[in-house]
Amino acid sequence: MKVAIVTGASSGIGRSAAIEIAKRGIGVILTYGNNPHGGLETAAVIQKEGGTAVALPLDVGESGTFAAFRDTVTGVLCDTWLRDTFDYLVNNAGFAQTSLIEDTTEETFDRLMRVLLKGPYFLTQRLLPLMTDGGAIVNTSSNSTATAGLEPGYSAYASMKGGLDVLTRYMAKEFSTRGIRVNSVSPGSTRTRIADDAFTRFPEVIPALAARTALGRVGEPDDIGAMIATLVSDESRWVTAQNIEVSGGYNL
Repeated sequence: MKVAIVTGASSGIGRSAAIEIAKRGIGVILTYGNNPHGGLETAAVIQKEGGTAVALPLDVGESGTFAAFRDTVTGVLCDTWLRDTFDYLVNNAGFAQTSLIEDTTEETFDRLMRVLLKGPYFLTQRLLPLMTDGGAIVNTSSNSTATAGLEPGYSAYASMKGGLDVLTRYMAKEFSTRGIRVNSVSPGSTRTRIADDAFTRFPEVIPALAARTALGRVGEPDDIGAMIATLVSDESRWVTAQNIEVSGGYNL
């Protein structure tokens, strides 16, 4: 059985990606941050549907923990799948915090950088020796990096995601010698818990966002999770170094 690691899978896009990947007969190691109940719930959903999943804690903003996490992954691979390698990595964990440039603190900027850019960079570096040749990586970016997605308040967040887009291409170039494909997805407005569950707290913004979207609604986690599952699969075997916007045609 092939195995995928999906970070930030306690809810939203990460949860959907983990479940969609598991539906394809792939084992899943999923991580959670400050929502352990959600992580365990995702694993339970996969297991209920006949899949195999293990939930592990991980703070992608604390790169000093990555060596220990790799050791834990090694043990889980051996105990659960009788393997010492895995096949797919989805760097999805993240958070959003908005403020105008004039109001952004260094603390906010640094936290976004550690979670959204430094985390995927060094977590991938740590896990790479455990990846099989011919595997695949998907990084979750954002359409806030595109001209059509520019909104005041996202300067720091979008800058980190823009860096992730560049990192995706460099990963694709460097890892191609091992046949490892690397792509990113850029969701538009998606109904998740991001930004302190903003859609639940401010439902009045949804109609305006839907009106700016060609397909007439905001995104759902499954819209993005299905694309991530497709990109790691062999169906996308000739796709690498691409950033695919999954936004329903936002600002089209």
